[in-house]
Amino acid sequence: MTDTLTCPVGGAGESLPLYPMEREAGCPLAPAPAAQQLRSENPISRVRIWNGATPWLITRHADQRTLLTDSRVSDDDLDPGFPYVNAHRAQIAPVSPRMITNTDAPEHTRLRRTVNGPFVVKRIEKMREPIQKIVDGLIDDMLDGPNPVDLLKAFALPLPSLVIAQLLGVPYKDHDFFQTSSSTVLDGSVPPEEARRVSGALAAYLDDLLGEKLTSPGDDILSEMAGRVTAGEMSRTEAVHMGVAMLIAGHETTATMISLGTLALLQHPDQLALVRESDDPKLIANAVDEVLRYLSIVQTGVRRVAKEDIEIGGTVIKAGDGIIFDLHAANWDPEAFSESQHLDVTRPARQHQAFGYGPHQCLGQNLARLELQVVYSTLYRRIPTMRLAADLADLEFDHVGTTYGVHSLPISW
Repeated sequence: MTDTLTCPVGGAGESLPLYPMEREAGCPLAPAPAAQQLRSENPISRVRIWNGATPWLITRHADQRTLLTDSRVSDDDLDPGFPYVNAHRAQIAPVSPRMITNTDAPEHTRLRRTVNGPFVVKRIEKMREPIQKIVDGLIDDMLDGPNPVDLLKAFALPLPSLVIAQLLGVPYKDHDFFQTSSSTVLDGSVPPEEARRVSGALAAYLDDLLGEKLTSPGDDILSEMAGRVTAGEMSRTEAVHMGVAMLIAGHETTATMISLGTLALLQHPDQLALVRESDDPKLIANAVDEVLRYLSIVQTGVRRVAKEDIEIGGTVIKAGDGIIFDLHAANWDPEAFSESQHLDVTRPARQHQAFGYGPHQCLGQNLARLELQVVYSTLYRRIPTMRLAADLADLEFDHVGTTYGVHSLPISW
């Protein structure tokens, strides 16, 4: 069992450490030690990124909340000071359409309004029963199949793919294409030309599908966006690229949270027992938010740029300076969460920032929470003897993608 109490919090080393920072090999679920040290000693400090730029790194929970709601902090990736995640993002920014992921108000407000409806709590809650059926069916298939099994391949990836395909109106028969494409786009080690080619293929696929919805709409999100295109509320290009973003974000992150969350619970059997044996929806919902806090899987940070000078904590962030928010370090901030190094599914953890914060907070967070609630309330109850079928030290973690996870999670029962 991983003992989070022994995980170091030091080691920032250089005056300008490289970001993202390396995790401690023996504590793969904890934030990078250097990020934790900066949070304690220098919570608003410069770091170095892949292209030599030196944006500010924000590691305290309270500072992140202050800045992520400050209108002077911008999501405009056309600003020369924007701290791009990788070379691919830097190259495509000038030719990328304006979306909710790279605009500020009022354009961001307009675009967000066009897609917000399907993701409000009341509409997402109607998906609980269909998601439950998908979860039960996938578990049935696992129990009837080989033992041990890779939970990521057999369960964690197919579930959100089925759900987002149903919501968007994308044929599930094409799931191999969009799963592989999404992984490629999010992989920071992939050459920019290849990532650009795959992004283009995804956009072409969604454009063809949107064309079908324009003439034969159904009961799905793409059809809703097609209706807004017809009404002149958004362009066809905006709708296509919004669909691509949803397709990528709608399954990659949730699949990671299912597999990595299961690993975290297996490493904390007392907490797993509380989840497995509970029939209280409030405890399950709380457990989901605590696991989200504990893992905070976005490992490249939330990226922004200052449009004006901003003074915070005695430091002045100048106009044009890049800013990175390390969500994992903030979610382990002891000033925000006592004994934050512990996984405690009874903790009131809803104030975490795993989905970001402010006007650009994750659009799909209600859907992600619902999927994880159904998984956490079902998977461990139906497979009560589940255990890791490999040594923790032998698991291969993804250190280069946008999200931090495992490449496979062998389990047995």
